[in-house]
Amino acid sequence: MTEEERNVEVVRRYLRTFVTKDLTELRAVVAEDVLIYGSGTSVRGRHFVEQAVSSPGLTVVDQQILELVPVGDRVTAVLAHTYRRDATGATAVQSACKIYRLAEGRIVQFWGEQDLYGLLRGLDLLPDTPIAF
Repeated sequence: MTEEERNVEVVRRYLRTFVTKDLTELRAVVAEDVLIYGSGTSVRGRHFVEQAVSSPGLTVVDQQILELVPVGDRVTAVLAHTYRRDATGATAVQSACKIYRLAEGRIVQFWGEQDLYGLLRGLDLLPDTPIAF
């Protein structure tokens, strides 16, 4: 298995934790001091990822990995998660594009954006009317 193939497998294992909520597996594939960029900010620490994986009240009921493209120590992922809001049963799809950098078999840095606005609207957590700015 090449390094790029191993990196793709690590990213697959990581993405699967959003479905399984397996924090032990998450800790095996994400560095404790992972650096995360997105939504106009950056944070450091696996605990941010753990919070996202174990979001109370939201369950990933479907995961579609549309594309995983390895290049050197990075893997670009295009994916869609279908979330269920447990309190109401409402479901919505959130699309995302992420780039992961790996070292020694773990994700050490990632960048990306996801459609949080669409997810919140689809789950009836934001009004279905335009926001006035």
